Amino acid sequence: MVSTGAYPQTSNPAEAQAFEQQGKFSEAAQVWQQVVAANPRDAAAFASLGVDLSRLQRYSEAASAYKKALALNPQLPGIQLNLGLAEFKQGHFRSAIAPFQAALAADPSSQQARTLLGISHYGAGQFPEAVKELRLASQNEPANMELHRVLAQSCLWAKEFSCAQEEFGKILQQNPDSAAAHMLYGEALDGLARTLDAITEFEAAAKAAPNEPDVHFGLGYLHWKLKQYDQAEPEFKKELAISPSNAQALAYLGDVAMQNNDDTTALPLLKKAIDIRKDIRLAYVDLGAILNEQGKNQEAIAALKRAVELDPEQPDAHYRLGRAYQATGNTAAAQKEFARVKELHEKAEADVAHKLSTTPPPLQPQP
Repeated sequence: MVSTGAYPQTSNPAEAQAFEQQGKFSEAAQVWQQVVAANPRDAAAFASLGVDLSRLQRYSEAASAYKKALALNPQLPGIQLNLGLAEFKQGHFRSAIAPFQAALAADPSSQQARTLLGISHYGAGQFPEAVKELRLASQNEPANMELHRVLAQSCLWAKEFSCAQEEFGKILQQNPDSAAAHMLYGEALDGLARTLDAITEFEAAAKAAPNEPDVHFGLGYLHWKLKQYDQAEPEFKKELAISPSNAQALAYLGDVAMQNNDDTTALPLLKKAIDIRKDIRLAYVDLGAILNEQGKNQEAIAALKRAVELDPEQPDAHYRLGRAYQATGNTAAAQKEFARVKELHEKAEADVAHKLSTTPPPLQPQP
């Protein structure tokens, strides 16, 4: 390690390097801390301290050391990549993006920097950006199925369904019995409006892993989407047998009951779904409709207002809210809701990927 300045006997870089060669990184880090205390403008020493702290998995301290090194000398080779890694290891994906971008700009051929940049974009929820980087990275590692998986997930959440279909197809070629891959391939097909083909994939997933969480909900949802309520109902029940607290399955099973004019069955299912989760719009819409029919107008209005809060762009909640206001004699509020219905476009159908989860699968910092 090249550095400048005179060091006291107790803060000798050579001593730190000797400890590193022996694998004594804790002792090396202690020496580097003495070095930077004696020479606070030694960028290389801060960088070396960061390396040893990272080896000790003290990533927060390592990131701090790297930042000090960068402030003193932004041209230090490898420092941006190391800072990005320290942030990445902490799960700070958004903070890792800038240093990985800088590392890639310094070395456009760095597969490591490009892959980590793409995964960081994914972890930060920046899916179109993740697709851009991971597509290039996967071209250099065609056999890396984990890389293809993250790319496929990014495509799915970026609503680039053709890309997702292609990538999940590659994964299925490698592992045709993977229930997860069949589900994800089905999600991509559903996004391409190929819902019947998506059902086939979810059926394959259910056959491969009948007790896998979300498989039966996803299959039931696809049937529900096609208004095939008789086929949807048993799938939701199977999901609940596996995961009794699956609020989505409870809500959609309640909706099926309501569609079949069985409000007695629907009501407790919808209430239980809302007790578990407060963000399922369908449950509030259906609950409001049933309460309104029962003459419980104020309760209905409260439920429907919550549905509108969850998604103001969906006209069905506005319409039902207008009906509830009408029942209370509040004509002005009713007319306002009906006017809002006219302004809105036709309700866009959701895809199964965004029903199975409100967020993409989380990334875990790599060991």
